[in-house]
Amino acid sequence: MQVTTEAVSGVARRLNVSVPTSRVNEQFEARLQRTAKTVKINGFRPGKVPLNVVRREYGAGIYQEVVNDIIRDTVFEAIQQEKINAVGMPNIEKVENKDDVLVYEATVEVYPEVEVKAFADLEIERKSSEINDKDVDTMIENLQKQRQTWAVTKGMAKKDMQVTFDFEGTVDGEKFEGGTAEDFKLVLGSGRMIPGFEDGIVGMKAGEEKVIDVTFPEDYQAENLAGKAAQFKITVKQVEKPKLPEIDAEFLQIFGVTEEEGLEKLKADVRKNMDREVRNGLRNQIKQAAFDALVAANEIEVPASMVAQEIDRQRQQMIQQFTQQFGAQGAQSFDSSMLPDELFKEQAEKSVKLGVLVSKVMADAKLEVDQARVEAYIDDMASSYEDPTEVVEYFKTDKQQRAQIEAVVLEDQVVDHILAAAKVNEVAVSYEDLLKEQQARRG
Repeated sequence: MQVTTEAVSGVARRLNVSVPTSRVNEQFEARLQRTAKTVKINGFRPGKVPLNVVRREYGAGIYQEVVNDIIRDTVFEAIQQEKINAVGMPNIEKVENKDDVLVYEATVEVYPEVEVKAFADLEIERKSSEINDKDVDTMIENLQKQRQTWAVTKGMAKKDMQVTFDFEGTVDGEKFEGGTAEDFKLVLGSGRMIPGFEDGIVGMKAGEEKVIDVTFPEDYQAENLAGKAAQFKITVKQVEKPKLPEIDAEFLQIFGVTEEEGLEKLKADVRKNMDREVRNGLRNQIKQAAFDALVAANEIEVPASMVAQEIDRQRQQMIQQFTQQFGAQGAQSFDSSMLPDELFKEQAEKSVKLGVLVSKVMADAKLEVDQARVEAYIDDMASSYEDPTEVVEYFKTDKQQRAQIEAVVLEDQVVDHILAAAKVNEVAVSYEDLLKEQQARRG
């Protein structure tokens, strides 16, 4: 077998492969004889069909099968012989018989060979944040709000109050689908309704009626209402103000704090959790910033097959999230055509480029996972559980789970390696702003 290789692009190679027809003919004759032993043809006993009859009836099909099998075998021999780091399956073209040889072309994508630019040219923003007493107090208040009840009031409806009301909407004097409801409950300021709707209820009391004018947004999901002016007749039935639970023994018990330990123990536990959240948030922020800078500074070409695989992975991940949210029955009604490749392509390309670059950084720096950092990572994560030792033991015995932690730690080591040479701009942010950024990144 003879092979020549040429570069089609930075991530593709074309192999011209020549296989002696003697190899094809040898396998063809052997397969023809095997077929003759089992084939059934009218007028002949099984195993007694003359070879020339088998050749006439089945020869063309058998020959094509042999050619396909030889191409399948030799193309991977050729890839190995040429020391090509292939990704994806080869594409076979121009199969011909020429001068006692079977020739064909095979185009195969290859893993990108890249040179990472110097980290000294990278500018990366690293944020820092500290928890103060006010942040802890706000978090305690949020915990109370999550368990708040409602108390009826005769006063005017204000922001953060819950209003029960009937409404009837019209556009150009005509009622429309979904524009009418009874005993509808709404917390003012929640942003659940179209702009102007909630503001129109502010100041109303139980028993009052009012007609408010609003305009549906131009991008409203119901196209027949988008951009239309509407009127809503509002009849308020009840106004309730929020009532926060007392920080008493019952409230403290919810968070595993005894009455004797009191509010100070709760604050200490909350601060500890917030500190962990800040550490994780800052680690994710600097990792994202470093990786974004790395990709932006190194424009590389990546194989379409790698991008396609990443698109499929991201699509399956979204379907899995949908299943977790709506259950198996909801997932069955989910149409995967709603998730076309274009929806994932940009992020998939970026993800593949990042993977190639990070692998190159690790190889160049000869980075290996730091097991001490892995243990510290697991200990920190386990500390948030009721029985940390059980969690630690779980990650020690479950190889797959530990491998995932090791991958995260190794990425952190790559980030540290980049930051050691890059231009790092330190920026202090509040806990609240850091939280908002994390929520924005999660989508």
